[in-house]
Amino acid sequence: MTLREALVQYVAIRRALGTKLAEPERTLGQFLSFLEREHSPRITTALALRWAMTPQGVQRATWARRLSMVRKFATWLNAFDPQTEVPPRRLIPGHRRRNRPHIFTDAEIGCLMAEAGRLRSSTGLRPLTYTTLIGLLASTGLRPGEALALDRSDVDLENGILSIRQTKFGKSRFVPLAPSTRDALQRYAEQRDALCLRPRSSAFLITERGMRVQGSAARRTFAVLSCAIGLRPPRVGRHLGRGPRLQDFRHSFATQRLVEWYRAGLDVERELPKLSTYLGHVEIGLTYWYIEAVPELLALATKRLGAVHVPGGGQ
Repeated sequence: MTLREALVQYVAIRRALGTKLAEPERTLGQFLSFLEREHSPRITTALALRWAMTPQGVQRATWARRLSMVRKFATWLNAFDPQTEVPPRRLIPGHRRRNRPHIFTDAEIGCLMAEAGRLRSSTGLRPLTYTTLIGLLASTGLRPGEALALDRSDVDLENGILSIRQTKFGKSRFVPLAPSTRDALQRYAEQRDALCLRPRSSAFLITERGMRVQGSAARRTFAVLSCAIGLRPPRVGRHLGRGPRLQDFRHSFATQRLVEWYRAGLDVERELPKLSTYLGHVEIGLTYWYIEAVPELLALATKRLGAVHVPGGGQ
């Protein structure tokens, strides 16, 4: 399979999964023309970098965007042709990129919840709240801000439904709960009400003072928990280093569902709009990002859509 043929397959796969891909298709075609002039049958980092920085009189962000398009194509192609070089990230500093998601394992989630259960607390409510928050995010894929914004009236434990109101992009939606998640939230509500008789907020998840948990406090506490179990470097004073974020529970939830669908042989192109609606995305292309961000998913997508021909004639 030639690079031109590989590009046709790559574009077809991404479009089938909801991405328009107009500019990248044109730009990658120009890159392949450059490789042909250089008589190179494969993508190399040196050639990709030289091509990306060819336009003069433009911002570095333009160079970074061009190299990013090549990198995504090369990442996909490398799964079938190991001689394809994938340009490292941030070779050209440009605009802010999305953080690569951390996909939590079940063991990591269990360790985080166990560590949350050991948080210092004068009443016992703080460890209870953070254990519940982690479990809720892991089992529903909610945005952290959506979970913290839940009021008691938004949590229908009798029917097992969460009401997510006017969140990102101004959308509202209903999120069904698995029976085990509903039971866990029911236990939390009962223990919360026993520990905090006079809450000062209508929030479902509250602090020891009966107030709504703030996002900044939740992020810092999660970083502390991550350091404690080795998901982040050890703390140095107040510095908590870099590592997984609360948002990564959402990425993990979406990734797990997609992997399950691919492995079950389901038509993910048909199923993807359901996940997009569940997650509250305004367009399916936003949901596709999870496939692009996790190499295993992109490989599964390629296999599912029948584009598994290895350059050189293999299968």
